[in-house]
Amino acid sequence: MVETINGIQQIGIGVLDVKKVFNWYRIHLGFDILLFEDEAVAALMTRYTNGKAERREAYLSLNMTGGGGLEIWQFKDRRPIAAVNKIQFGDLGIYAMKIRCKNLIEMHSYLKDLNVSHLSGINHSYSSNFYFTDPFGNRVQMVADHYVFCKQTTKNGGVLGAVIGVSDMETSMQFYSTMLGYSVVEYDTLETLQENSKGTFRRVVISQERKSVGGFGDLLGATHLELIQVLDRTPVKIFENRLWGDLGYIHLCFDVSGMSSIREKAKLNGHAFTVDSGNSFDMGDAAGHFSYIEDPDGTLIELVETHKVPILKSLGLFLNLKKRNPHKTLPKWLVKSLSFQRVKKDR
Repeated sequence: MVETINGIQQIGIGVLDVKKVFNWYRIHLGFDILLFEDEAVAALMTRYTNGKAERREAYLSLNMTGGGGLEIWQFKDRRPIAAVNKIQFGDLGIYAMKIRCKNLIEMHSYLKDLNVSHLSGINHSYSSNFYFTDPFGNRVQMVADHYVFCKQTTKNGGVLGAVIGVSDMETSMQFYSTMLGYSVVEYDTLETLQENSKGTFRRVVISQERKSVGGFGDLLGATHLELIQVLDRTPVKIFENRLWGDLGYIHLCFDVSGMSSIREKAKLNGHAFTVDSGNSFDMGDAAGHFSYIEDPDGTLIELVETHKVPILKSLGLFLNLKKRNPHKTLPKWLVKSLSFQRVKKDR
């Protein structure tokens, strides 16, 4: 089977309190579709949790305007730790998530009224944007983007991409092009920035040609990644001496089809799977096949081939994707039925 990268399914966020984080993003940024909630032991992730199978609770929430979701992830038997040093722009790993926003000025004013911390001004370089820090210490970039899968009342949509610190731009561009199809260079420049850190950086924005998508590709929409290489200091790894699941952005996850083909390509290109669930895993309400690869700096990339998702759990209605053509997008009306999972009050 030919592999397809359908889009960014979610970005993983390690947190202290999964319910508190879910409720903030539900109320303020419209991530109110709770696709699944699950508590289990992450038995396959011991490579990244010091050899111990850690028990965790995870929520996957979506904004139906369109874009990727949030996998909000909390250790149950261990208190997650933050980075020892202040994370600087250009440090290695996921610095910020990018969220689609149809009206930056209104959203900027709204967040200002919420008194979010480290709210920047609006930058009008490639894709007008601004940054802020959520109440849990995570850096977020709002990006002007008018893609709409399903019209909602929120000012923003879902996850559009991520800002990722890299040590060698050419090596990283080759990885993201070869493994994930980010072969289009949208922007490539040297800049002197004030964003959380003074210094000189190479900033490259890459996107996918996206010739073919399947499954939830229409909901997820087109994406871009922003790679940052710092040029006048030695960057540190954001998750140095910490575990997957500790505080911050723990992985970037892509919805894919053709996992066996991706496995072979990853091996041939020197990026073999570090975690592989095999034919299927079960996360309570959802199921599929997941794996992990590392980018050249060790940033974790999750790949998920979805097999089952809930439509209306109270009636036992689930969507089975294993019997569908993986290269054909789902009917819009069917994807919109995920709205039955909307949460209207605090968990």
